[in-house]
Amino acid sequence: MKFIHRLLAAAILTIPPALAEQPVKVYILAGQSNMVGIGQVTGGGSRWGKEFVDPVLSVYEGDYDPQTDYDKLEPVKTVKLEEFGGVKPTPYPGGGTQIVRGKLVPTQTGVFEFRPGYGDSEHNIMEVAGTEVYRKEPGGEASRTPIQLTQGKEVPFKITYLTAGANGLGWYARLDIPGTLSTLVKQQGKFPYLIDEQGNWVSRDDVWYKGVVTATADKWLSVGCGAGGNNIGPELGFGHLLGDHHDEPVLILKASQGNRSLAWDFLPPGSERYEVGDTVYAGYKDSPSSWKKGTKPEPINWYAGKQYDDCFGEAKKVLANFDASFPFWKGRGYEIAGFGWWQGHKDTGSEITAGRYEQNLVHLIKTLRKEFEAPDAPFVVATIGFEGHKMEGPTLTVANAQLAVDGDSGKHPEFKGNVKTVDTRDFWPDPEQSPKNQGFHYHQNAGTYMQVGEAMGKGMLELLKGK
Repeated sequence: MKFIHRLLAAAILTIPPALAEQPVKVYILAGQSNMVGIGQVTGGGSRWGKEFVDPVLSVYEGDYDPQTDYDKLEPVKTVKLEEFGGVKPTPYPGGGTQIVRGKLVPTQTGVFEFRPGYGDSEHNIMEVAGTEVYRKEPGGEASRTPIQLTQGKEVPFKITYLTAGANGLGWYARLDIPGTLSTLVKQQGKFPYLIDEQGNWVSRDDVWYKGVVTATADKWLSVGCGAGGNNIGPELGFGHLLGDHHDEPVLILKASQGNRSLAWDFLPPGSERYEVGDTVYAGYKDSPSSWKKGTKPEPINWYAGKQYDDCFGEAKKVLANFDASFPFWKGRGYEIAGFGWWQGHKDTGSEITAGRYEQNLVHLIKTLRKEFEAPDAPFVVATIGFEGHKMEGPTLTVANAQLAVDGDSGKHPEFKGNVKTVDTRDFWPDPEQSPKNQGFHYHQNAGTYMQVGEAMGKGMLELLKGK
């Protein structure tokens, strides 16, 4: 944190005094699991094992000497490693310089990165198909060189351990899994502003991200602000666009939770009960979600609007303690600059909840502006995009309801110039070009999450420019 303070102090020196006193621009993003952020950054690492064939450990006399060509020496001992990788690899005998040789048969075609060893065994040099892919010398940093491999094509590998602490543990990662952020940015050249000249992920120094309830990262905006450290949500594309737009610093405050309905969990305060046939549906604070007309319902351990209260209650706590939450902005204050909403999957479960979506969304927009004392704050809604333009049934009903609140549609004239809906159906990804076949999370395709975030950011900028 001291380093951050020094960076901020240096930055503030270059900002005109009047601008340095301007309040921080706060954008509140909310919604269900896709707002939480399920886009994959990389494919992650996997323990190695069966893809390594016939590994043999050779032990050479003495400590490792970089001037020695061990391939020309006779080992003092050889051990066939029955288990290589996994959680319990065959133990190494020690007693000299240890080198493993064998064959590698990839189970996939792609670009791979190798991470041999754990702890002291990380000090080694690994070669695959005659190319050095990994090196970490004692006291130094690890260097890794990606390599293209072909499924089923056998290639030789060699690992030379540089210390006595050697074992058969190791991991590898495929770097070009379709639809991961790493593949899109580093292999395909998309979203180039996310990396620096060295290929490292950029961390902004003018946009802070804080998540409450879920996606609880608390840091300068970069990758890893989604459901976990290897995930992103729309905050990444959105935050970059708004950070570029404002001279003042920006706070992205995300309040989200997965598998939640606007008709029940996120139902805004003031929502009233309604009836369909012989069934009564809950209003705000009611429990359960529905009951037969003329009966007395037995409450459950949840109520209509509880997720609204939890998410936005936590967001309010952050803002109420702004100086303590963000000491590097102490005394500066903040302004609610806008809201973003991406949700709807849970409401597609029935025509009844889908049919109430437009009414509930209008009420949500008005209620959030009132509760956060920001009556004129721009509000951007992203539609659900499941199955793209092929969507039908309750899913299409929800998407149309989201489009209906757009200020340019004319259906809600009070939203003209202050509410913008962005249609995400064009961003529906091909499951074959995505990390996982999981439609309700857009197949975890990071490209979709980036496109949605950028679209929300551009929609916000349109509203800001029109104010």
